[in-house]
Amino acid sequence: MLLTYKGTPIRISADFSTETLQARREWQEIFKVLKGKNMQPRILYPARISFKIEGEIKMFSNKQKLKEYSNTKPRLKEILKGLL
Repeated sequence: MLLTYKGTPIRISADFSTETLQARREWQEIFKVLKGKNMQPRILYPARISFKIEGEIKMFSNKQKLKEYSNTKPRLKEILKGLL
């Protein structure tokens, strides 16, 4: 979507703190792998990841919780092998 003000295109960007940006960057490799597997990943505000698995959307705020969950899902554990 293109936003304009008095006919001039304007751009709006997110303004995150350094800490939030770093936390979001930490999800990037996992995001790429999940996207490659068509699991519809999203990085949510401020720095959570969500994705679809077995018809459900799951959300995680840190890698430890994702790792614990992946231990119960062999397919996911294999997909994320080496990333957690």
